[in-house]
Amino acid sequence: MAVVLLARNPTDTVTHGLLPAAHDLGFPVRVLTDEPEAHRQAYDGLCEVLGRPEVVGCAVPDVRAVLATIEATGIPLAVISNSDHLQVQTALVADYLGLPGKDWRSAQRARDKGLMRARLRSAGLDDTACHRLTPDSPLPRLSYPAVLKPADGVASEDVVLIRDRAELEQQVASVRARRGGDLLLEGLLEGPLNTLETLGDGSRLRVLGGWQTRVSPPPYFIEERLTWNPQPDPAVVAAVLAQLDRLGCGFGACHTEFVLTAVGPRIVEVNDRLIGDHCDFAMARLLGEPLFHDLFRLLLGEPLPQPPADPLVRAGVVHWVLVDADGVLRSAPDSFTETRAWSGQDYRLDYRPMKPVGTAVRVTGTNRDYLGSVTVTGPDPVGVEAVTSEFLAGGHWVIG
Repeated sequence: MAVVLLARNPTDTVTHGLLPAAHDLGFPVRVLTDEPEAHRQAYDGLCEVLGRPEVVGCAVPDVRAVLATIEATGIPLAVISNSDHLQVQTALVADYLGLPGKDWRSAQRARDKGLMRARLRSAGLDDTACHRLTPDSPLPRLSYPAVLKPADGVASEDVVLIRDRAELEQQVASVRARRGGDLLLEGLLEGPLNTLETLGDGSRLRVLGGWQTRVSPPPYFIEERLTWNPQPDPAVVAAVLAQLDRLGCGFGACHTEFVLTAVGPRIVEVNDRLIGDHCDFAMARLLGEPLFHDLFRLLLGEPLPQPPADPLVRAGVVHWVLVDADGVLRSAPDSFTETRAWSGQDYRLDYRPMKPVGTAVRVTGTNRDYLGSVTVTGPDPVGVEAVTSEFLAGGHWVIG
């Protein structure tokens, strides 16, 4: 029996995280995707670490198509996805087949930020103003500043600060020209942005840690740098966990973003998956745990693993290099890992490109502007920052 993995475009989390973990554990993998050729190309030449994952073309956003494909190819051992776009489908398929998985209602609340906000408000756990704009909704009267966002958006796409009625009219028209679906107008949450990373087996939920997030200046909300926080404030954690419990989040991996406001933490969004953009690999290293392997074990019904007594690495930063001008990426580092010394201690530096040299790039004001990720981990936060700054000062990226 195989593990079925639902995917859209290839990602490093799948190619270099989940598939190698499944191969280590001895599970054959069947990848169902609406971009089969892209996946076959991504896996080409990696049989030694991936095994030979079977790639099957399937309209994965359609639950009926997924079930029909599974019926034709065999009932799986487990069903998994790390895509924001496919968590509801994955949960429904797992439930239909009687396999461990997330509650589809919880997955839908995480997918639709308006449903998430309404659920929290009904429990008295959120006081954030929120207006839903359907395609034919009139624009409401509201207090400014506010934030406009797609109800089911990802990667900060079309998320923008609104300061007055004129900007509201302009930005709604601009977003409507690019995409359909519902939009949300939310009150601006003021305070530092943080994450909480959890892993659950349906009965117990474990906090892995969190990240302190540096965000670009308004009007956009691009995540520029994450700094590891191994022990978030217990009172803050308790408040966020109470909100996650109300949303029904308790199985598998969950990446939650929240703003620490003057009156407590307010969730911005819940992602029913491991944190992405190479932070998942950094987190596994910081914790000294096989996170990708553990995720598969949870899907097989195993209990939540116990944390190690003493993580090997205590400090870490993930810094994204961003497109700063429209043009063509003329020069950038290749992927590498090396050890750098600072003040008598060793630090690991990883660089992972996210756009190949020769790509036409433009400033979009979203996480799609990432050229690559710089990850530094080591024993001391001061050393981590020093090694990161030294590498970033090298002028490695040229756009012309």
